[in-house]
Amino acid sequence: MTEQKKLKKQKRQANADEDRRSFFRIDDNVRLSVRRISPEELESRVNRLEHDLAGNFTIMSSLAAITAQMTAGLRRIENRDPDLAAYLRAIDQKIEVIGRTFIAQEPELAAEKAVPVNLSAGGMCAGVEEVYEPGTHLEIRMLLFPSFTGLMIYGTVVECSPAPAAEESSVYQHLARIEFTHIREQDQELLIRHLLRRQSNQLRGRQEKEPL
Repeated sequence: MTEQKKLKKQKRQANADEDRRSFFRIDDNVRLSVRRISPEELESRVNRLEHDLAGNFTIMSSLAAITAQMTAGLRRIENRDPDLAAYLRAIDQKIEVIGRTFIAQEPELAAEKAVPVNLSAGGMCAGVEEVYEPGTHLEIRMLLFPSFTGLMIYGTVVECSPAPAAEESSVYQHLARIEFTHIREQDQELLIRHLLRRQSNQLRGRQEKEPL
């Protein structure tokens, strides 16, 4: 096999691994606000989101993305000067506290409770209060725990059906399957890391409950 073919094979494998990693699903609890928007609104709102002009709600996700970019450099600093690295981490924690304060002031989520969702990096299934026709554009504000990271996502309704009475989500009358159509790359990476952590915690919890 030539070197070029090997590189192509490795790239295809990496893309396949990324797809599997991005779209596995977990059951989670998030604070959620869903709002119908018109096709005319969608373009301008996505443009504002891409330019980081979506308001206070996305501040934690923007900060988390910057922190992720700094991780490698901080490790190098820690090897040379542990005290300086500890000081920089303390500053990062202070900024995070300020970011959480901004999110706490968001009126749309302040009154919302954590709700069960089936979540992936490409979409979700969640209980909703109204019927949405397939193809409806939605603005989704999602608050992840325990990181308190707020994600602004735009999605399209794939299906909306009556909620089964036996489901925990039966506090809502309908279940909506939503495909994420516009999510910032940095936010999708944050969501993937959140899903991996949640999956790991759930697996660990099940193993601890299993009899020896």
